[in-house]
Amino acid sequence: MTQAKAEQKLYSFDEFISWYPENSEVRYELYDGVIIEIPKPKGKHSNLTGSLIEQLLIVIRQIGKGGIWTIPRESIVKPKRENSGYEPDIIVLNQDVMGAESRWESESIIQNTDSVKLIVEVVSTNWRDDYYNKFQVRPVANLILNAESAPKRL
Repeated sequence: MTQAKAEQKLYSFDEFISWYPENSEVRYELYDGVIIEIPKPKGKHSNLTGSLIEQLLIVIRQIGKGGIWTIPRESIVKPKRENSGYEPDIIVLNQDVMGAESRWESESIIQNTDSVKLIVEVVSTNWRDDYYNKFQVRPVANLILNAESAPKRL
């Protein structure tokens, strides 16, 4: 279950990035200025995410976009909503336009929708928060899968 951080201060995106602890045991996301603690994925969630990445990489190579469309291990997406930011489970980036991402090399931040080919969010125990929050802030198409009822084979 997600939990709001105890502090009542509202954060800007840049304050959130400065605040974000390195090597944290949990992940954090920012929604409308509020920092939300997100437990790191475990078990079924991680297995499904890994399987989806494997399948996406196969398709990316099949359509001739290998090395052009890439899947980074970690990133933070800054949507158009000013005081929001999150770490997607999977993001496919278009390297042809990544030069426009001024914060990518130093902070792994994605700000431009042209850089994003796909964002995937695998949901589990916090699915209600994911559905509400992620659809509210995501600037591009989403694929949301439930880790509990996902198909065994793609």
